Amino acid sequence: MTDVPTFQNLSLERFDNVFVLTMQKPPENRLNSQYCQEMIRAYRTAERLLGPNSEGAVITQGHDAKFWCTGLELDESDTNPFANTDGFYPLIHTILDFPFPTIALLTGHTFGGACPLALAHDYRVMNARRGFISMPPVNLGLHFDGIGSLPRLKLRPQVARKMLLEAHRWTGSEALEDGIVDAIAEPEKMLDVALELGNKVAPKAKMGVYALLRHELWGDAIEKFQRISYVHGRMTSAPAKAKI
Repeated sequence: MTDVPTFQNLSLERFDNVFVLTMQKPPENRLNSQYCQEMIRAYRTAERLLGPNSEGAVITQGHDAKFWCTGLELDESDTNPFANTDGFYPLIHTILDFPFPTIALLTGHTFGGACPLALAHDYRVMNARRGFISMPPVNLGLHFDGIGSLPRLKLRPQVARKMLLEAHRWTGSEALEDGIVDAIAEPEKMLDVALELGNKVAPKAKMGVYALLRHELWGDAIEKFQRISYVHGRMTSAPAKAKI
């Protein structure tokens, strides 16, 4: 079996046909353009090692039970107005267009830009004991084209409204009830639950049409993130008026 390369501030482990990507970036796995590109490299590595038309899946988890990811490093845009077009948006598009099933293992708090990141995955498993999921752009004065596409397409209208227009915070049990996550699990059982799910859905990729069929469901979001990735000729977002 080909060795898995090393990455900066993340690890990629292989469990047969399921890869586990573990975010390990202080503080709180916040996303900047460089780290998003490193995550894209990890996804592409898993894709290459699995090979075309094969069984496989990728799980993305945090490295502890306190945080999964607390969103973007908003200060980066002060010096690089194209930080998100070179990092965050291409990462979301990579996951939405990935040829294998993806699972977000929400080990802890999932805030801000981490919500679109989680929703981009096909499945979500959340910590039953600890952590909230919340998307607060309405409280920060933040907007980018397509910010509401994933909540609109993947959640019930009332739930999408609570997420985008009310910045509601969900616990694991509440997120399960509202259909944001597919399962909750005790912290010590979370990875086992995600691996079981990964092994269950991995065979769905082997006919080579998984990404095509996903596009039939979420194509509007896929195309929106594609249109704002690697764009330097115009602004694609309104910078946040408040920062956390």
